[in-house]
Amino acid sequence: MPPSGHGGISRRRFLAAAGLATAAGVAGPSWAEIGAPDLIAAAKDASGFRLLALRRSGDIVFDLPLPGRGHAAAAHPDRAEVVLVSRRPGTFALVLDCGSGTVVKRLTAPPGRHFYGHGTFSADGALLFTTENAYRTGAGRLGVWDVASDYGRIGEFGSGGIGPHDALLMPGGKTLAVANGGIRTHPDSGREKLNLPSMTPNLAYLRAEDGTVLQRVELPGDLRLNSIRHLAVNAGGLVAAALQWQGDPADGVPLLAFHRQGEPALRVAEADPAALAMMRGYAGSVAFDGSGQMAAITSPRGGRVMAWRASGGDAKIWSRPDVCGLAPAADGWIATDGLGGVIGLSRKLRASPLARQKVAFDNHLSPITESGR
Repeated sequence: MPPSGHGGISRRRFLAAAGLATAAGVAGPSWAEIGAPDLIAAAKDASGFRLLALRRSGDIVFDLPLPGRGHAAAAHPDRAEVVLVSRRPGTFALVLDCGSGTVVKRLTAPPGRHFYGHGTFSADGALLFTTENAYRTGAGRLGVWDVASDYGRIGEFGSGGIGPHDALLMPGGKTLAVANGGIRTHPDSGREKLNLPSMTPNLAYLRAEDGTVLQRVELPGDLRLNSIRHLAVNAGGLVAAALQWQGDPADGVPLLAFHRQGEPALRVAEADPAALAMMRGYAGSVAFDGSGQMAAITSPRGGRVMAWRASGGDAKIWSRPDVCGLAPAADGWIATDGLGGVIGLSRKLRASPLARQKVAFDNHLSPITESGR
């Protein structure tokens, strides 16, 4: 068992935090009490940066100002609270009370760490996990924060690789899936990628209780430059991973891979190379549809959405300038773009405009899943 503090989180401290889950869940208003929004996204308008909560119709439930650009929002499962983690190589995260519209806590990465832009809560809402870089060594880390003690940091553990960008909780709540993008960075070099000749991305599964690595899988050698960046999971435990190619953006390489824990290898979603080349080597977001049978990726650089059946088959393609945010809907997906559009997409990627807000939506559209909803 790894020690507590910077080296890891002890079982005793984990269980103590879990024991306070009920208290953590009732500390503020519930999502239902503030209008029961379905989705949350960072955005920007003429006045600055915003946090928007939306219904699946595209209507705004609330709109809060932010002190800086948001990336991906982690919504607490019980109370109306969101954590926005700063983009690489940022060192702060903001805890927002969505009922009062105030920043109630600013989390600071420990010395020698920076955030990668994503976080996820434990199933009971007692813990927050943040993807981080121990930049002096290049080791990927997951920070662990105790919600009930005002988001006090209680430890960290290894991510199973380098450059963990995204992490999500698997069905059952006992395992974390981590997208180790493989790219080493350092704050002194900004967003420069320092190890492309040797980068080796992987998808890692960690025991949420203590960070034990349960499995790691890598892409085939000819796709070694495909950074694993964002993740989605369906109810059956199938993971979809969005990839970002670090080679020539004109290369028509696969940008989506599937994996089920225990299988020996990632399975890439194939498509016509010319169609893949239109994505310009960049998948910005990934989501399963509401049935969990299909997964889609977006490319704001290519202005495309591509979707595949998880069981295989030809890709569906839809064009939309600056499209990036993506979330499940009952009959497909909901997408957002940099022009303020909120669009419904069927499983055949037939579009139904839902709303146009006076904002530029940022990269991600995060579902709110409240306990009991």
